[in-house]
Amino acid sequence: MKLYYSPGACSLSPNIVAHELGLSLQLIKVDLKSKKTESGADFLAITHKGYVPCLELDNGQILTEGPAIVQYLADLKPEAGLAPKQGTFERYRLQETLNFITSELHKGIGALFNPAYDDAARKIMIERIDLRLKALSRDLEGKDYLFGTQFTVADAYLFTVLNWGQWVKIDMNDYPVLAAFLARVGARPHVQAAMKAEGLM
Repeated sequence: MKLYYSPGACSLSPNIVAHELGLSLQLIKVDLKSKKTESGADFLAITHKGYVPCLELDNGQILTEGPAIVQYLADLKPEAGLAPKQGTFERYRLQETLNFITSELHKGIGALFNPAYDDAARKIMIERIDLRLKALSRDLEGKDYLFGTQFTVADAYLFTVLNWGQWVKIDMNDYPVLAAFLARVGARPHVQAAMKAEGLM
């Protein structure tokens, strides 16, 4: 399988999951501005969406959207416990959490990378993100991970998105529970291996 990625982008999440599962992925770096892979191939010919992550299966099928990709990978090795069993209520809880991360955190924090955001727009977005981070802090209080002591694909995604705070001037130390979560996940050997593979460490 091939994972098309951009260093530190949301594609880090499936990269972490693959490392946690011991799955071998061929990493292909994408320049998101030029829409070219590191070999010069046209990324838009691989996926017309033009963004990462993008997973190319061995049979040539293409799967996009991080929450879908991480669940697909987790289901390849269900015994690892990175996602609850399909059809269980716990699986729907995982999907609920992945949807929260993608719609309320990823899109909000990710928007702050846009240099066109003026101070007024940034202030509105920061206030909205603050409410979400406070709610998340309550959910994580007293837990190692989002679902207690079991690391899941949602933790890989949340780590990736919260880690962007350092580049968009959201100080996670203002949210001690989240800062502790970032440190805990960041210390996992497979997380460090994924980050090293992307040149982030």
